[in-house]
Amino acid sequence: MPELPDIVTYVDRLRARFVGKTLTDWKLTSPFLLRTFEPGLEALRRKKLAAVNHQAKRLVFEFEGPTFAVMHLMVAGRLKLAEPGSKPLFGELIRFEFEGEVLVLTEVSKKKRASLHLFRDEAGVRALDRGGADPFLLSFEEFERVLRRENRTLKRALTDPSIFSGIGNAYSDEILFWAELSPTALTRNLSEVEVGRLYVSTRHTLRAWIRFLGKQVGDFPEKVTAFRPEMAVHGRFKLPCRVCGAPIAHIVYKDNETNYCPRCQTGGRILADRALSRLLKGDFPRTLEEMEGE
Repeated sequence: MPELPDIVTYVDRLRARFVGKTLTDWKLTSPFLLRTFEPGLEALRRKKLAAVNHQAKRLVFEFEGPTFAVMHLMVAGRLKLAEPGSKPLFGELIRFEFEGEVLVLTEVSKKKRASLHLFRDEAGVRALDRGGADPFLLSFEEFERVLRRENRTLKRALTDPSIFSGIGNAYSDEILFWAELSPTALTRNLSEVEVGRLYVSTRHTLRAWIRFLGKQVGDFPEKVTAFRPEMAVHGRFKLPCRVCGAPIAHIVYKDNETNYCPRCQTGGRILADRALSRLLKGDFPRTLEEMEGE
């Protein structure tokens, strides 16, 4: 799922390319994409795009009127550019034509989760907000208060949209690695020093990736992915840690995977993977030494 750095990059490129242009036509391929009834898509025709912003992981298109189109890409949704009059792209859900520029939303997945909501005022947009705090707007004291509000594991706390805004599976792994903290540590058990490391790492990691993606994507993000070779731990299971050389470990739960370095983050302890530890029972490695000895 595109997270804050990816969404910020989308917003930047969409503003440069489409703001100020008039929507001349649209074509909805998948009716399940549109989750609101009133107003309909016809309300956008011949309207100028006034602004593009984001609300957490949602993209917010403000048309004159005003009318707001709120798009959530979910896991597999991606925005593409196309030529006017071109054939539908693979997985195309909807296309918008702006005075010779074409923006297409695709979703290459059997699970159609991407969504589009239309509203005539900002109240509708705000109603979609899960309430998570923007990590860039928080002082250290505010960050600590939000973090400790519930006693969650750090992985759950960072990725819960009602706690923090815009952080998902990939960047939470990166944040926790650079903070040298276990993904299963409980928020209320952290020392003030550990909270400080997490605060700095959260802001620094997200800003660093926003800058990196901004330089890398060129005119428009063509490849938005949660797995990038430049990442420290996410998607690097069994590969050597970039800091200490220990093999990266992971925890798999349903569709999510948590990646971490046992030496840098958990003091050499291998965190229990529910499915694998149940399967291996007494053979499941509990320490880095046991895992490296396999």
